[in-house]
Amino acid sequence: MIEIDGSYGEGGGQILRTAVALSAIIKEDVTIKNIRRNRQKEGLKPQHLKSIETIAMMCDADIKGLFPGSTQIYLSPSEIKGVKANISIGTAGSIPLLIQSIMPIAAYSPERTSLRITGGNDVAWSPSIDYMKEVTLKALSKIGCRASIRLIERGYYPKGGGAVEIEIDPSRIKGVDFKREKNEIYGISHCSNLPEHVAKRQADSAKKVLEENGMEAHISSKAENYLSTGSGITLWSGLIGSVNIGKKGLPSEKVGSQAAQMLLDELLSREAVDTHLADQLIPYMGLAGSGSFTTRKLTPHCLTNIHVTEQFLGVHFKITEINGLTEISVE
Repeated sequence: MIEIDGSYGEGGGQILRTAVALSAIIKEDVTIKNIRRNRQKEGLKPQHLKSIETIAMMCDADIKGLFPGSTQIYLSPSEIKGVKANISIGTAGSIPLLIQSIMPIAAYSPERTSLRITGGNDVAWSPSIDYMKEVTLKALSKIGCRASIRLIERGYYPKGGGAVEIEIDPSRIKGVDFKREKNEIYGISHCSNLPEHVAKRQADSAKKVLEENGMEAHISSKAENYLSTGSGITLWSGLIGSVNIGKKGLPSEKVGSQAAQMLLDELLSREAVDTHLADQLIPYMGLAGSGSFTTRKLTPHCLTNIHVTEQFLGVHFKITEINGLTEISVE
């Protein structure tokens, strides 16, 4: 059995999601202690519970300690199988983070996995659903993953109500040395239960910042009327992306310009993948036993995923500073 200290590194949900996923794939029992000890409210939140419940369903796992606020769980996985199910997080908890948890497991299933997931898909401290579709899935397709995401309804904090359908086919994971790609810039600016000009102002301000730096962008804007009220914008260019979610008191122009500046910071560094995609790729590189990329900086999430992946898979990641960038490779 593998024991993981959940307070390691950034000590949040990332270490939990990665540990449980890798446990299911290698069929090794795991105990995770001190879950989210570095957070103001420690222990499991509804979105973590639902991620673990879904993983347990996908690998017929025996699990203990699964309740709100729990700081320790034990999971004993069995055979991975494809599932077809409706998953409700029950709050505005992040749908993209739940998808992040199950993707590697579903890739190792002998059958297709089809899920309809409800919760929050454009919320703070998480990739947006557009980022998952346009950046994450593009990167994972290069390493052999076959998956598709369909947005049904957007859900913002605090009401949630977002809905997504995802299909993941059995896949063969392979190592890839990611290189910088030259791509056009695209984006989606959106809002719900707000005037149409909110989404348009977000898009226009993002375009202005990018154009002032000599970059053309194709950004669509859309206003809808969903269960929850909110706004956001996602920008991307190949394997580089940025997300900004609107919040009360923050002008629409700021939402858009901040997203554009975040994208610029990444693009101007000449990295292969952005800092948020970097940590998502680590478990797949470990499973493949090879691969590399450069990124602008090493984040706590990335270091956490490296630590957990090394514990489970016995691989070693090499971290090298090259021309102001961080290169991460599997030795």
